[in-house]
Amino acid sequence: MPPPLPRRTAWGESAEPTPPPPVTVGPPEHQTPVDPWAGVDTGGWDLPSAELPPLPPTLSYPTPPDTRQWSGPPAPPAPSRDTRQWSGPPASPAGSHPVPHPAAPSAPRAVGPMVPARPMSPPAPPAPPKVPKQRRGRRSAAPPPTPPGWQAPKGYGPAPARRRRRWPWLLLLTLACCCGCPAYYGFPISAQYPARAALPVQVDDLSLRQDSRSTEAAQKLENEVRKEHWLAEDTFAGVYATTNGKRVTVFGGTGFRLSPESDAEAEISRLTDRYALDAPESVDTGVRGRHERCAVGSADGSAVVVCTSVDHGSIATGVFTRLSVADSADLLGTLRAQIVQPERG
Repeated sequence: MPPPLPRRTAWGESAEPTPPPPVTVGPPEHQTPVDPWAGVDTGGWDLPSAELPPLPPTLSYPTPPDTRQWSGPPAPPAPSRDTRQWSGPPASPAGSHPVPHPAAPSAPRAVGPMVPARPMSPPAPPAPPKVPKQRRGRRSAAPPPTPPGWQAPKGYGPAPARRRRRWPWLLLLTLACCCGCPAYYGFPISAQYPARAALPVQVDDLSLRQDSRSTEAAQKLENEVRKEHWLAEDTFAGVYATTNGKRVTVFGGTGFRLSPESDAEAEISRLTDRYALDAPESVDTGVRGRHERCAVGSADGSAVVVCTSVDHGSIATGVFTRLSVADSADLLGTLRAQIVQPERG
């Protein structure tokens, strides 16, 4: 064991050793004499010594199993932390007699092949955190990273993320579904029903014929309309003619109709046998909720075109002579606009 290092001087302490205080020694005649050999057997130096019991035999270590020799490079020697050299045990002070101890026999220790330690590579430095790119004009959705171990002061914690309220959009969608759909389908009904009908005397170049024969024919058609459409609120029928011999017979009625398209097809089917009509064709009226059908037939040996127009508030049918299908459909639209007048329009 190496000798202890000399003690360092404290701050303010002198480097020179402090001599011990002098002991006051009185005159020899005032001191008590002391016998240095008091209590010591001075009869002889051959003192009997007690024999120590023999030590038990030491068990030998088991032989370790054979290990595979490592072919790698030898490990570098570990550097010593203490570079001071040991100069041997300290000298015993004069006058001390060490007591000899008998050495215990020890069995030879089996030493196996030494495997050099594999050098360990230093750990890789941690990768720096990736900083997200921020676009100009936009705020980052994620908050900045906080250092490890950081805690917000009491009462100044991070504000919770604000949730976007979606109820206005849901409310608008609900209002659109609940109010928009009924308004879309209910507007044609409110614009076309209720309605009133009245036959004008003159429509463009057409004049209402009021002779007895024409009046009787118109009355017969009006009664027929009342019989076929018993829910009709008002009925009308009239015969118009031009100076060049064109003749137009128009009849119909007013009242609420839920399905105008099916009513238009039913009216054409009802008149098919009377006028020997061909296959009907649809005509675009340009008015939402109004449906029109036209078909070519014959009456009294002359070719005629029969067109019927139905909406949610009225039905109007015309029989035209010496006109094409397109001209008949346009003329029916003109007559309808003069005869049928919606009360809310």
